[in-house]
Amino acid sequence: MYFSFIIPVYNRPDEIDELLESLVLLEYQDAFEVVVVEDGSSITCKHIIEKYTDKLDISYFFKPNSGPGDSRNFGMKKAKGNYFLILDSDCILPNQYLKVVSNSLTSDFVDCFGGPDKALDSFSDIQKAINFTMTSFITTGGIRGGSEKLDKFQPRSFNMGLSKEAFEASRGFGNIHPGEDPDLSIRLWKMNFKTNLIPQAYVFHKRRIDWDKFYKQVNKFGKARPILNFWYPEFSKLTFWFPSLFLLTLIFSVLLSFFGFYYFLFCFSVYFGMVFVGSLLQSKNVKIASYAVIATMIQFYGYGKGYLQSYINLFIFKKEPEKAHPELFFKK
Repeated sequence: MYFSFIIPVYNRPDEIDELLESLVLLEYQDAFEVVVVEDGSSITCKHIIEKYTDKLDISYFFKPNSGPGDSRNFGMKKAKGNYFLILDSDCILPNQYLKVVSNSLTSDFVDCFGGPDKALDSFSDIQKAINFTMTSFITTGGIRGGSEKLDKFQPRSFNMGLSKEAFEASRGFGNIHPGEDPDLSIRLWKMNFKTNLIPQAYVFHKRRIDWDKFYKQVNKFGKARPILNFWYPEFSKLTFWFPSLFLLTLIFSVLLSFFGFYYFLFCFSVYFGMVFVGSLLQSKNVKIASYAVIATMIQFYGYGKGYLQSYINLFIFKKEPEKAHPELFFKK
């Protein structure tokens, strides 16, 4: 296999610098290439790319803004490799990443894989708290690489591998964002391509994010899921409702507390206490554990609210996805 790293970037030259430096340090003997696609940025990273032209086999392309999915497709069309490794620009790779991927695909080839994300000690407290909330079994059920079924794993595009054959058959990512990665996974399944998780192929996902940006992100995640259910009802799951049911039950519990019924509110207090303890055991930091509780509240509220809005628009008011939520679609 000849690997091509595909990295879309939008107004983040500092991010791409850290990522490329980690690529230089990879412990891997065979040749690989790096394809960076500038997605119509006003703050370009061309000067960063020039730092690595003598260290990496790197190509740089600038194109009009059309979203991360279309930019990944653009990069894969330009790439020379027969296996594409797709990364977000806010990731940093551990030294063994490519060796782990190569060994796994050599022993058990799969046309599409995903890997988990972790946090570095150098990340901010908020970044570490959000990382816990996005990856912990107690908050997401492990859907980002902790415990989801390995043979039906839906790789996330911040850390994804895709064979050239699967890309050409599927034509890559669609124009929805977020949600383009599970959409691709489902289409691959329908074409009998296999996806899985490589647990040791993790990246350090340095989300440059604050609470407001995190809310907007998870809210869009929530809006995207009913659209995927609308397109692929056979892959809909009851568990997709959990954040919305969590939100509605919490509101109901608060209302009941005004009438002296505290049992359900107590149950939520126990749950958030478990989040705090789980994060504390992982981070050994009270501040990060407290932030993890805040992040969990934002995640359930944002996702649950977005899911309900989208579900009502699509399944009650019978609106078309692109008209109901145009903010989730890029025009190609």
